[in-house]
Amino acid sequence: MLLAAFIWWRHSGTTVQHAPAAPSVGVAKAVSGAMPVVLDELGTVTPTATVTVQSQISGYLTKVGFTEGQNVVAGQFLAQIDPRPYQIQLEQYQAAHAKDAAVLGQAESDLARYEKLAAQDSISAQQVADQRFLVQQDTGTLAADQANIDSARLNLSYCDITAPVAGKVGLRLVDAGNYVTPGSTTGIAVITSIAPTTVIFSVAQTDLAPILVRLGQGAQLPAYAYASDDTTRLEDGMLAAVDNQISTSTGMVKLRARFANADGALFPNEFVNVHLLVNTLRGATLVPAVAVQSGAPGSYVYVVQPDAKVKVQVVTTGPTDGTNIVITKGILPGAEVVTDGIDRLSDGMKVQIVQPPAMPAAGGAATQHHRQGAAGAGP
Repeated sequence: MLLAAFIWWRHSGTTVQHAPAAPSVGVAKAVSGAMPVVLDELGTVTPTATVTVQSQISGYLTKVGFTEGQNVVAGQFLAQIDPRPYQIQLEQYQAAHAKDAAVLGQAESDLARYEKLAAQDSISAQQVADQRFLVQQDTGTLAADQANIDSARLNLSYCDITAPVAGKVGLRLVDAGNYVTPGSTTGIAVITSIAPTTVIFSVAQTDLAPILVRLGQGAQLPAYAYASDDTTRLEDGMLAAVDNQISTSTGMVKLRARFANADGALFPNEFVNVHLLVNTLRGATLVPAVAVQSGAPGSYVYVVQPDAKVKVQVVTTGPTDGTNIVITKGILPGAEVVTDGIDRLSDGMKVQIVQPPAMPAAGGAATQHHRQGAAGAGP
């Protein structure tokens, strides 16, 4: 009897089914704010001038007046070629000029005397005409002598080789005592301009239109040069020029940004990352980038409803800075979107919102003041 009662009690009991607990999620509100539209591209530091200093005359190099790696200004002395052969040539041309000047003077004197005799019918007109032609011939000879003198003086000035541009001198390519000629391909040294300098980079043709629109509006587009780690900012500059054609092989167009580079942080031919600020969207709807998911419906977010249930909301996204992303269509500022615990959600699921931990009581006022000060500081 007792055994029958025990079996009935075991099988007649009801099992209580517990509903699964609502998953905990972190949320953030969509806000209205500004979003910079920035293009991140790889560029090369390209000097405004790179000049190979060469001799314009032939001769022995007698003096080198620069130090490797030295900063020079335009017109500064760099090297000297033996000037003696060119000085002698100049003196020869000057002597020939003096001789021919005397010949011209004698011819002009004879012409003046012939003209007086012709006026007295004491000499033939042909003789006077011949003398005029002789004066013209001697005048031409004197002009040629003066051209030779000018050429010799120019060659003599080429004996002192000066810097054609300001910049930094590279390694010396020839030593004193060598015979140099204008046909040398190596030159004496290479001067590369350092400050200011430029960076050439390329953007895709799809990104070109917004740049051209902004330039057409007269805007100055800031460009920021970063080191290879894309974290260390080296120099701030401005977009200077856009190339006149798109490469058919890459679909890219070249741009040039100009930088003051007063401290020489940008080194010629260095690879840098260029951040070009094309525009700043004002009053855009912003949400944390982690809230946006991609799937079958496209880009979407989980929006928390007033009844604590989540709804899948398809959105259209815009630019992002890596932390926040612009939502151009789908939600408005004030909407709560899920940022944490998304992998456990499905449409219509009830969730439990986890609030961020409160600030500790001890030293709370001082900590809060510090955070406000930091938030108000510039970048």
